Amino acid sequence: MNKNKRKSNVESPGVLKGKNLGPRRRNTCPSPQDITRALQSPSSAPSASAASLDDLIQRCLNCFDSEGKTSSPRGTQLVHMTLMMHSWVVPSEAFAQKLLTLYKDCPSDKRGLRRTQIRHLARQWISQFPAVFEVDPHLEQTMGDLWALVRSDGGEEKHSQLIENSCLSPHLNISQAPSPSVKKRKVSLIFDHMEPDEMAEHLSYLEFKNFCNVSFLDYRSYVVRGSVRDNPALERSVMMCNGVSQWVQLMILSRHTAQQRAQVFTKFIHVAQKLRSLQNFNTLMAVTGGLCHSSISRLKDTSNLLPPDVTKALSEMTELLSSRSNYSNYRRVYNECTGFKVPILGVHLKDLISLNEALPDYIDEEKINLSKLQHLYSNINDLLALHSCTPPFEANKDLLHLLTLSLDLYYTEDEIYELSYAKEPKNPKVQVSRLATSKLVAEWGSGVTPRLDPDTISKHVKQMVDSIMKNYDHNQDGYISLEEFEKIAANFPFSFCTQETDREGQISREEITSYFMRGMSVCAKLGYNFNDAHNFHETTYKRPTFCDICRGFLWGVTKQGYHCKDCGINCHRHCRDLVGIECLKKHKNTTGSCPCTPAPDLRTKGNSWSASFLLHIQSAKHTLSSVSKKSLKLLFNIIIFSGQVRKRRPFCV
Repeated sequence: MNKNKRKSNVESPGVLKGKNLGPRRRNTCPSPQDITRALQSPSSAPSASAASLDDLIQRCLNCFDSEGKTSSPRGTQLVHMTLMMHSWVVPSEAFAQKLLTLYKDCPSDKRGLRRTQIRHLARQWISQFPAVFEVDPHLEQTMGDLWALVRSDGGEEKHSQLIENSCLSPHLNISQAPSPSVKKRKVSLIFDHMEPDEMAEHLSYLEFKNFCNVSFLDYRSYVVRGSVRDNPALERSVMMCNGVSQWVQLMILSRHTAQQRAQVFTKFIHVAQKLRSLQNFNTLMAVTGGLCHSSISRLKDTSNLLPPDVTKALSEMTELLSSRSNYSNYRRVYNECTGFKVPILGVHLKDLISLNEALPDYIDEEKINLSKLQHLYSNINDLLALHSCTPPFEANKDLLHLLTLSLDLYYTEDEIYELSYAKEPKNPKVQVSRLATSKLVAEWGSGVTPRLDPDTISKHVKQMVDSIMKNYDHNQDGYISLEEFEKIAANFPFSFCTQETDREGQISREEITSYFMRGMSVCAKLGYNFNDAHNFHETTYKRPTFCDICRGFLWGVTKQGYHCKDCGINCHRHCRDLVGIECLKKHKNTTGSCPCTPAPDLRTKGNSWSASFLLHIQSAKHTLSSVSKKSLKLLFNIIIFSGQVRKRRPFCV
C-alpha cells in the first residue's frame, strides 16, 4: 500500500515535517515565528531582568518579616516563582546548599532575622513543592543537614518545629480531580444507548483527571528533554488523546453499512459539540482529529449520507482547531473562556519549548535571566491554576470503567487503513471526499503507543466486569444474558474471539473476564495471554521449509527465518509480527489452569478432527477480527496443505 495515501489530515503541533531535515536537538524545535509569539505572551508581574543566584535568594529572603509573612503580593509571587522555577537554571541541590551556607555564615548582628527568614523560605519550599524532595535524594540530604543545624540552635524549638511540621505533615493535593459520583442507579453500558452528552462528560472526566496529574516537574521534563518517555503523567495524557482519536475511527469502521457508519459519525459530532460547550479542548481535538483522519475522510459512501448540518459542524470544529497563525482561533476562544476548561496541551507545551529555546538561561555569564523564568512561570502557573476548577458534571463509575478499557485498545495505522479499505474499497474514479478538511492539531504525541502492563490491563478488565455484573446480573447468580453481553462487547470496535458458554443463552462472570483478558492481550499489543508469547529464535533450516503464515518458501543459505521452540511454528522475518496464534504447546498439558484462558479438552475420543486442527481453529477464532481476509485465507490453506483436514468440507469460524 502506498504510504503517501496513509497520511492523516491532522498535524502534530511542534513537529516539523519535511524532507532532508538536518539533525536537531528535538522534534519540537520552534520556528522563529513561534518564538516571537511566545515572547509576546503577557507576563503577570515582570521582574528585574537578571540577578545572580545569591541576589535572587536575598530578594526572596527580604520578602519575609519576622513572623514569616510576605510583605506584598509581588513579594509572594517572587518567592513562589523562585521556588518553582529555579531548577530550570540551577539544580535544586545547589539552591538548598546556598540556603545551608547562608544559615551557617550569618553575621552575628543580623543572625536573628536572617535565620528566621531562611527557615520561613525553607518551610514554604517544603510545604508548597514536596514532590521535588521525593524525586531528589541529594536535595533531601542537604535539607536534612539544614534541619539538623536548625535543631542544634539553642532556644530555636519553635522555629525548628515549623520545618519539622512541614516535612512530616501530609500534604493535600489540590490538583486531584473530583471522585466519580457514587450513584445507585443502573446505567446502560451499551454504546448505542449512550447519549452524546453523557459520553462527552465521562471523556472529560478522564481527560481532566489526567490533566490534573501533570505537575510543574512534568512540564519541565518535557520541555528540557523533548520527550514524554519516563514521564508517566504526560504519557498518560498523550495515550488518552491518541486512544480517543483511534477509538472514534474504529467505532465508525466497525459498522457494516454506510448508513450505520454515518450514524456513528453523527453521534461523535454531537459528542464534539458537547465537548466544545464543556470547554474541553484537548478531547475535542482528539475526537475531531479522529473524524478528520484520512481513513474516515476517504469513505465517500459514508460522507454522502451525512446531513448538511453535520458537515457544517465538522468544518467549524476544524476551523477552531486549525494550526494556521499558530492556532490563533483556538487561542482566542480559549482566552475568552472562564471557569472549568481543559487546554490543548500540545499547543501550550509548544509555547514553553519556544520560550526555553529563545531565551538564554544566563545574562552576562553569571546572572540568571529572570525574564525567562517569569515567562515560563506565567505559562505553567496558568495551567496549574486550572487544577482547582470544579467540573460542571458528575461521572458514573461504571461508565468510566467501560471507557477506560475501551481506550486501552491499540491498532496500527496499517490495520486501520486495511479496515477502511475493506469497508469501502478504493475507487480511482472517486475524488477526495468532502470530509477532507483543513489541517488541525490532533496527535501532538504521535508515535506514543500504549505500553500498559498486564497488571493494569487486569485491573481495568476486573473493574469493567464488576460494573457489567452490577448492572446486568439481575438474579445475582453470576450470569447475564448473552444477548446483552454481545451488545456491551460492541463498545469495542471488533469482536475479540468467539466465546463459548456453559449455559444456553447466558454467560458467566468468569467467561466474560476470559473474553476481555484474551482480547485485550491482543489489541493492547501485549502478546497472547500475556506470558504465553512465542519463543522465537532465528534459525538455519537444513531442509526445505515453508512459512506457516504466508506459505512462502524460506529462502537463504543461513538464518532463513524464525522458529518457535515451544510450538514449532516457522515464519519469515517480515511475517513474525503477523503471527496471530497463541503459543499452543504451553497449553497441551493444562486443563484450564489459567482462569482467563481455559484450555480446550484435547482428549475427546471419537472426534474425526485432529487435536492440532482444533487448536488452529480456536486460534483462528481468537484472531479473526485482527487478521485480514487474505491472511485468514492463507491460514486455512496452511492447515489444509499440512494434511490436517481429512475431508474438504466447508466450515465456519
